[in-house]
Amino acid sequence: MKIWVDADACPVVIKEILYRAAMRTGINTTLVANAFLRVPPSAHIRAVHVDKSFDVADNYIVQALQAGDLVITADIPLASLVIAKGAHALNPRGELYSSANIAERLAMRDMMDELRSQGAEIGGPATFNQADRQAFAAELDRFIARHTKNK
Repeated sequence: MKIWVDADACPVVIKEILYRAAMRTGINTTLVANAFLRVPPSAHIRAVHVDKSFDVADNYIVQALQAGDLVITADIPLASLVIAKGAHALNPRGELYSSANIAERLAMRDMMDELRSQGAEIGGPATFNQADRQAFAAELDRFIARHTKNK
């Protein structure tokens, strides 16, 4: 199992949790972004810089991942592609996307986009907070425990 991070919009605190997890567990973690990233020196952590073109980072992740890998993303269409390839997707707020919930998340996203395009003023997501950070760390730990216990 590898961890892939859609790193452009990933909060710094989540990246730090992922760095510690990679160093603690030895799970290879790759951050993909269209901006240069500094990552800690570790054999288990690397950063990949891609073009700034639309969806280049997403496409890189989808092409590189293998079934069973984990992708960290808040991008619901990317999460849907990840799940379709037999991998897993976890958002920075600790919600594990799955085949059971991704269609609903996509439908909600599309509905909100449609409302915005019609001029509705809809607020964005709540400010990222300590509870989100804790939920992410807890779900990441549970995921790693479940998927590495027999390895």
